[in-house]
Amino acid sequence: MAQLNYRSDVSAPEAGGDKPALSMEGMCRDILARHEDTISVRNPSIAVLRLKRILVAALDLSNSGGFQAMSLRDLSEKSGMSTGGLYAYFDSKTTLLRMILAQVTHVVETVLTDPPEAVTDDPVAHLRWMVDAHLRLTEDLLPWFVFAFMEAKNFPPAERRLAIDSEALTEGLFADVIKTGIAQGQFRSETSELLPALIKPLLQDWYVKRAKYRRREISLEAYSGTVKDIILRYCVPNAGEL
Repeated sequence: MAQLNYRSDVSAPEAGGDKPALSMEGMCRDILARHEDTISVRNPSIAVLRLKRILVAALDLSNSGGFQAMSLRDLSEKSGMSTGGLYAYFDSKTTLLRMILAQVTHVVETVLTDPPEAVTDDPVAHLRWMVDAHLRLTEDLLPWFVFAFMEAKNFPPAERRLAIDSEALTEGLFADVIKTGIAQGQFRSETSELLPALIKPLLQDWYVKRAKYRRREISLEAYSGTVKDIILRYCVPNAGEL
């Protein structure tokens, strides 16, 4: 797999309230705040810097050779940290895995549950926004999402459940908007309950098969527009007039 690039600073999709920090530094600060019991380093500036080195190395190694195949020696060499230094942040590879998965789920939930006020009362606009927001989020955090998708089959049972729950969360958020649209008469009453489950693979294809779309010179905007068109033509009466 090609080397994945990390953005040092990115903008979150437009949201209704505070936006999560999606830079690698921001993600690290968030992880530190939510894993104080696991991480023993107390100096925030040092902790963020070193955790960033660990995560960049872990995601690079995992996305090139697999998380299962990555040893602590590999991670130590790639990050430039001693094994003892690594243990100041996690006590096992499974704990590191859990940190990454929990962060991905946290960011998805934070972004997708905080839409702009302008779309909350309009299911069509809300659905459009959710597609855009999810695709832009995966673009900004590409290595994280590729990791979560590609490694899922090798996760231990508890961590596999985390990944399944994260996917169910996304489907549930789309399902809620679609149910609202049906209740308001904006979406067809016979819209299938399977639609949210079918939306998820369309969103995943963008980051799992990036090389395919890059070769075809498909932009994020073009892909997002097509996905929205497919969804709305199915569930909205007279969709051609949108």
